[in-house]
Amino acid sequence: MTTTYTARALALTLSGAAVAAALVGVGGTGAQAEAAGKAGLGWGPCVQDEGPRDQECGELEVPVDYREPGGRQIRVGVSRLPSERGAEKRGTLLVIAGGPGSSGVQRLAQKGEALRGELGGAYDIVSIDPRGVGRSTAAGCRLADEDRDLVNLRAWPGTDGDLTGTAARSRRTAEACERHGGEVLRSFSSANQVRDIERFRQALGVEKLSAWGISYGTYVGAAYAQKYPHRTDRWVLDTNGDPDPRRVARGWLANTGAAVEGRFADFARWAADPAREREGLRLAERVEDVRPLVIELAARLDRTPKKTTTPGVPLTGNRLRQALQSYLYSDRLFDELARLIREAGHPKGAPELPGELAKPVSDEAAAVTMAVVCNDVRWPGKLSTYERAVAADRVRHPLTAGLPGTMLPCAFWKAPAEKPVRITDDGPSNILMIQNRRDPSTPHFGALKMREALGERARLVTVERGGHGAYLGEGNACGNRKVTSFLLTGQRPEKDISCEG
Repeated sequence: MTTTYTARALALTLSGAAVAAALVGVGGTGAQAEAAGKAGLGWGPCVQDEGPRDQECGELEVPVDYREPGGRQIRVGVSRLPSERGAEKRGTLLVIAGGPGSSGVQRLAQKGEALRGELGGAYDIVSIDPRGVGRSTAAGCRLADEDRDLVNLRAWPGTDGDLTGTAARSRRTAEACERHGGEVLRSFSSANQVRDIERFRQALGVEKLSAWGISYGTYVGAAYAQKYPHRTDRWVLDTNGDPDPRRVARGWLANTGAAVEGRFADFARWAADPAREREGLRLAERVEDVRPLVIELAARLDRTPKKTTTPGVPLTGNRLRQALQSYLYSDRLFDELARLIREAGHPKGAPELPGELAKPVSDEAAAVTMAVVCNDVRWPGKLSTYERAVAADRVRHPLTAGLPGTMLPCAFWKAPAEKPVRITDDGPSNILMIQNRRDPSTPHFGALKMREALGERARLVTVERGGHGAYLGEGNACGNRKVTSFLLTGQRPEKDISCEG
């Protein structure tokens, strides 16, 4: 949910071995799949920048289409940090990265040492690059630079909520992905990520996995726990979205209007604090003046974009809004956000854009993000549906200016081949959820929907603070302690609890 999304793929009449493959979720019968999974992963060193020195990577072969296990195969990159405790380790912990489109290999590099410190080497820690990401087989749509600009790819509405250009771009993107992405791009889905994780478990030769899923990774983790409940050990879902199978990623996007408004209050208090005066970052003397200041500035930039330090890439209202949502992810980014707002409002000088707004994302990254979002669930096709949603959001949540209701390429995408998974309370009671109260992307009220769906299978730890990502994130000792204790002992709180920020 760095941006949004979800699942798809088998509604054909099956017979013979294909039926068995569908039932177990992997190629062949259960015994055949186990045998195939135990083929070597080819582990070798793959030290990442500032990552653990003993990180290893390998490759897992998976079918493009699990309905045809003997058909075309593609590569999925995997990674591990072996425990130094040998036979004394308690298990294998899978880190499920967010996104869609985030790399598990990179996430392991970023959080591996912190996990080891928390867990004392109790686990082999492993992760996976989803299809289309990092070390895995990629696909592209051959999109023009303009269409890979983040504010166009996320499809921010035009000035005053106009969707004319957005609709044309969305259609163009969907058609390009259909033309150039082929069967590989069609296979990028949450459902197939779940199947690939199961194939990875088999290749590791372990009976059960524990997991730490983050953001979009909580949806993948919940879907795995729904499909393979007997293969789950201790399951942590950190920063959750509403799993409503009718909407999935579309619902996550719709929720960001209220999410940004709720989180912005933290930034407004920070930006009006007299302590910011000596840093030159105080934006207003009163907390209540910060929000209208930002809204008015974005509207002014809609009319008259401002030159930046990146030639040919001006600061528009939508670029400022996108930066706002990104910088609200962590309190540690507030100073950069305030600096950008200050520079944008100054009559002279050129603001420096954050990296993700200064140049287009890669064609592969754009393709995988859109593919998962659109392959997981059917989106409405009528422009009027989106126009109404955009108009409503612009009134209720001016900070997001209609983005939560916008039209994405999914409106013109080929229909998904399977329905999204429905998360239920049918399964073992081995899930611990953790959630920040004020998250700018996956709001607490969405997490409550996941909690409701899981029933007694889960307990929820609410951290009374803002930001995206709770465990090992902004340094909340109480939340960290609850998750670490669960992973080490299996003990959850007897009921849902709160941790003071």
